[in-house]
Amino acid sequence: MKKSLGVHIILEFFGCDPNTLTRREYVERVMLEAAQKANTHSIGTFFHQFKPHGVSGVIIIEESHISIHTWPEHGFAAIDFFYCSDEVDPEKAIEVLIEGFKPTRISRVEFERGSFKELNAQETKPEQVLSIA
Repeated sequence: MKKSLGVHIILEFFGCDPNTLTRREYVERVMLEAAQKANTHSIGTFFHQFKPHGVSGVIIIEESHISIHTWPEHGFAAIDFFYCSDEVDPEKAIEVLIEGFKPTRISRVEFERGSFKELNAQETKPEQVLSIA
């Protein structure tokens, strides 16, 4: 049974092959494959190549977002995966990310966003909700 509006996974990849974190095209390809394998629906991407090295990027998905920031000089990648659908399989995405970036150690923090218990404790009146005309 779903307990929240969404799940937010924060991943830290240590000891990555620096060559996998350096080129925007490669990082974007791995991230898009991870999003696809997780059964998400991409609606837009933006990836930026830093000089002398490093990449930041985000994939906006119908279910929320997946983002990455890389530090090849440290063999480190910080990855965010926030999704709001029971159809998403984050473990499949994480498998792709591990295969693509080759970390030797991973830190993972996962938490629920918008707990139904907390949402139900706070009553919202219809007149408090703004609509877009």
